[in-house]
Amino acid sequence: EVQLVESGGGMVQPGGSLRLSCVASGFTASSYHMTWVRQAPGKGPEWVSSINGHGEKTWYLDSVKGRFTISRDNAKNTVYLQMNSLKPEDTAAYYCNGAQHWGQGTQVTVSS
Repeated sequence: EVQLVESGGGMVQPGGSLRLSCVASGFTASSYHMTWVRQAPGKGPEWVSSINGHGEKTWYLDSVKGRFTISRDNAKNTVYLQMNSLKPEDTAAYYCNGAQHWGQGTQVTVSS
């Protein structure tokens, strides 16, 4: 059974940091691009970042460039999203996608 399980969300003050993790099971994550997508309350899904199978290519939404870093550890079948200098507008549920499957999401709230 294919599963993606996100963790690492929480509440943080503006300027703070969080690291999200997405653990994949049931498939070999290194064979796939992996993507983070977020959805803020009342808004549609927004692509945030992607990484290719071997981790040498990454892509970012303009508004998170320089603040977020996507990475992966294929030995652990895990993808990470390091989020620094968080802003209130980063508040959203963050979802991991890979091999056409989605995780359940992890909530990130940035508020003072």
